[in-house]
Amino acid sequence: MEKILVSSCFLGNRVRYDGEAKALMHPQLQTWKQQGRLIVLCPEVAGGLSVPRARAEQRDGGVIDEYGNDVSKQFSLGAQQALSLCQHYKIKFALLKEYSPSCGSTLIYDGTFSGKKVEGKGVTAALLHQHKIKVFSEESVEQLVALINKQEGNNQ
Repeated sequence: MEKILVSSCFLGNRVRYDGEAKALMHPQLQTWKQQGRLIVLCPEVAGGLSVPRARAEQRDGGVIDEYGNDVSKQFSLGAQQALSLCQHYKIKFALLKEYSPSCGSTLIYDGTFSGKKVEGKGVTAALLHQHKIKVFSEESVEQLVALINKQEGNNQ
């Protein structure tokens, strides 16, 4: 049975920068959880950042928090841990939080802390993508469900 890497905040864990969760209320997520398929990780916490923490955005090839501190090392470390988990469990799919500087799969904030989004990948999403792991978000979860169902021969 295929394992899936999933953002910890999607399961209601309070790991986001603001100490909140962004639970993803999708029935398939609960099914996968009950099946023991989910490998849960917050790359930012895994990289050593605290909860709560300053907001961070990608800028000039690194990650900077809203106070100007370079947190690129922590983001890279978290991304490496995500990749290690994927390699260990032979994970081909990840379901990560869109817009996040670590997890965004198609859109991230532009680095100005103005709320503007631009095309791009978070640090973790980019590393996983480089290693041929398909990254999905709450915006594309139905595509992931269909892909897994097709792969497993389910016609749901």
